[in-house]
Amino acid sequence: MALGGFISMRLRGGLDAVERSVPALWRANFGEGQALRYGAAFLGGFIVLYGARLAGGCTSGHMMSGMMQTALSGYIFAAGAFAAAIPVSLMLFKKEA
Repeated sequence: MALGGFISMRLRGGLDAVERSVPALWRANFGEGQALRYGAAFLGGFIVLYGARLAGGCTSGHMMSGMMQTALSGYIFAAGAFAAAIPVSLMLFKKEA
């Protein structure tokens, strides 16, 4: 993954070009501060890591594999994941780009 990230960064024009390209939706809602972007990425990664550790595996894998096996738990998890993700994204990104 690190190698893929490095190659992607080089293909996009180097680290300076990547750091300058703040998505318009993020800029409209949170500004251009790098510290907030890095903090949000770290916190989001930590929450996903903690959830995967707590659940004993990858949560999105549980959703996809469970739904393919027509397991009720997979469908319940998918519904819960979207029921939580949609309101949170609406709260975080109130302004449009």
